[in-house]
Amino acid sequence: MDNQRNLLLAVALSGLLILGWDFGMRYFYPQPEVTAEAIEASAQSDAGLTSNSGAVGETPAPGTPAAPGTAAAATPGTGEPGQAATAPEGPVDLETALADENRVAIDAPRVAGSINLVGARVDDIVFKDYRASIEDDSGPVRLFAPERTDVQHFAEFGFVVGGQRPTGRELWQADGERLTAETPVTLTRTDANGITYTIRLSIDDQFMITAEQSAQNGSAGAAIIQPFALIKRTSTTATPDQFIAHAGPIGVFDGTLEDPHAYHELAELGRWTPDGAASWLGFADNYWLSALAKGEGSTDVATFESLGDDLFRAVLRYDPQTIPAGGSMTETTQLFAGAKESVILDQYEDTGITYFGKAISWGWFEWFEKPLLWLLRTLNNLVGNFGIAIILLTCIIRGLLFPIAQKQFSSMAQMKAVQPKMKAIQERYKDDKQQQQQEIMKLYKEEKVNPLAGCLPLIIQIPIFFALYKVLILAIEMRHEPFIEFWIKDLSAPDPAKILNAFGYLPYEVPGFLGIGILAILLGVTMWLTFKLNPSAMDPMQQQIFNLMPWILMFVMAPFAAGLLLYWVTSNLLTLAQQSYLYSKHPQLRAAAQKEKAEAAAKKAREEQEASDETAKDGA
Repeated sequence: MDNQRNLLLAVALSGLLILGWDFGMRYFYPQPEVTAEAIEASAQSDAGLTSNSGAVGETPAPGTPAAPGTAAAATPGTGEPGQAATAPEGPVDLETALADENRVAIDAPRVAGSINLVGARVDDIVFKDYRASIEDDSGPVRLFAPERTDVQHFAEFGFVVGGQRPTGRELWQADGERLTAETPVTLTRTDANGITYTIRLSIDDQFMITAEQSAQNGSAGAAIIQPFALIKRTSTTATPDQFIAHAGPIGVFDGTLEDPHAYHELAELGRWTPDGAASWLGFADNYWLSALAKGEGSTDVATFESLGDDLFRAVLRYDPQTIPAGGSMTETTQLFAGAKESVILDQYEDTGITYFGKAISWGWFEWFEKPLLWLLRTLNNLVGNFGIAIILLTCIIRGLLFPIAQKQFSSMAQMKAVQPKMKAIQERYKDDKQQQQQEIMKLYKEEKVNPLAGCLPLIIQIPIFFALYKVLILAIEMRHEPFIEFWIKDLSAPDPAKILNAFGYLPYEVPGFLGIGILAILLGVTMWLTFKLNPSAMDPMQQQIFNLMPWILMFVMAPFAAGLLLYWVTSNLLTLAQQSYLYSKHPQLRAAAQKEKAEAAAKKAREEQEASDETAKDGA
């Protein structure tokens, strides 16, 4: 009866675990609500692929100190060069915003878009190499979009003069019509005092834009000038922040990576200024990054701000410089707006941007995760299929760990051999635990048995499997990569073939842990089979829990990326083959396990019979 009660309790707790997991993931890492208009405007189907930003001229949230671009009036005018353009009111349609004639096209090898001459903003960036969804007509991923659009996110460059900040509506002139990797573009504006500002923009063959900001003081007196750069976005379409992959404000200050806050935490703080000199700062999503890398000048402000209404800003403002009449100054800032490709980020780090490669949330096992990613990319290049590359990578890892598994089984066999002697010692010294432990340790020494040898392989495998798990989650290379075209078209997304929608044939999505797909079923079955081959003796209650565990994990893992489940299923199959082989090399383990299982079954039958007899006796 006790076992039945415990089993019911285990089932109830398992159900609570499944429900609690799904509730917890939704509570702590909520999926952002994306409107249909926003999805259509950004030409993408999955939330978090496009970052957003707000208007630079808006007022900060209450209690937030002002920063560049938030206040101060510009010279009034009608849109002539150097004067202020009329600010739009209310939401703006993306297509309408991009149709403005005051734009300079961007056409680089991997980036397309345009520069807004109103405010000197880079507010139109799409990636030529990445589609918004797996549909062929989905269009490219959009990272930057103009202010007030549903998917707003942009960078702005400018100058603070005499402590006064521009509105962000100043109209600049350009010396060219197209920014390419070969042809830079220079923006120019002259204010009412005769100070001429220039911003020379150049772009490389990847994702880096360099802004060289200069000011020529043509006024009659000295001027105090501070160049600034900022990135502004909304969090409504941002990737949810997870314990394994940070999304939100990020940067390197005094040689230390700082990324402790998610967007909702920054909203509570109002402003967050990490200690130390900034190397770079910006906002990260799981696959995308927008960041400002500081030039050689010292910074007066390097901070993150919450502006309310899900709007956030990263500000980089240089120390003020007193420029005499006829004098000039120049400062250079780099803007990265691109994909978090490990190789590319490391290349920029090699040019002097401190820890830029750590924009990917590698964590403690970076030293091991990067080689795994390199091997995964290499295998994918060889076979041309990322799913097969994952299977091959799993085989390689299991092969490298096979000697450890052999050691584990050998240790288990030795422990089985000395089991009768251990039981004799335990019986002989059952009233003297200290003497009992001493005799057991003496037995281990005489028989040359290491009781920890069976645990050590498991300890070694933990960081390996965790590192591989992170690689499969973080690797942009797995995004939109198919395995079997008619089944899994995106290994970075959950398995689409779910039971409750007839494996995708019924037109509705199955929520959360109820989305059990083919891979999740295979995971449960293969894990159950590995437990059935487990040589360890367990009491009936433990056996019941182990019988339930595979099916609990089947529900828990169902919403995870198909690539991760593919790895786990492959690993389970290899474990089954490995266990069968090692049992053939250590037949005493199989015999002992079968004997112990038979004894456990007989004991359970006796207990059930005794319980039945007791019930019958009470009834009589």
